[in-house]
Amino acid sequence: MKARVKWTDGRQFVTESGSGHSVVIDGPPDHGGRNTGPRPMEMLLMGMGGCTAFDILNILDKARADVTDCVAELDAERADSVPSVFTKIHVHFVISGRGLKEKQVQRAVELSADKYCSASIMLGQGGVEITHSFDVVQASS
Repeated sequence: MKARVKWTDGRQFVTESGSGHSVVIDGPPDHGGRNTGPRPMEMLLMGMGGCTAFDILNILDKARADVTDCVAELDAERADSVPSVFTKIHVHFVISGRGLKEKQVQRAVELSADKYCSASIMLGQGGVEITHSFDVVQASS
C-alpha cells in the first residue's frame, strides 16, 4: 500500500492513495491552515470508521442479511499533552434493514472489532481503549 502527501500552502496538503484517490487535508487558521479539509487525526478516525463499517457490511452480506443502511458514529478522546494521541474511541453503529436479528448484528460488530478491522485492531494494540455499541432499526418493507 502506498500514499503520497503533497504540501500545497499554509498547512494544506493534497493526499493521494495508491489507488489514485485524492483528499485535501488542512489545519485550522490558528495553526496556519485555511480549514479547507479535515484534520489529519480526523482522517485517521474516519478511516477507522470506514474500515469497521466495511467489515460489518461484508459480514452481514455473507449472512444474507437485508441491510438498507449502516452508519458508524465515532466519538474519540485525545491526550491533553503532546503527542495528542487518541486515548478512547467509541463506535456506535446504527444498522437498518428488513428482518435484521440483533444477535446477527452483534456478531458482525464483534467480528469486526476482534478479528477483521485492521485499523481499530492496530489502534487498540497501540493503547487506545475502543468500545462499541449498536442499534438495529427495522426498515419498512
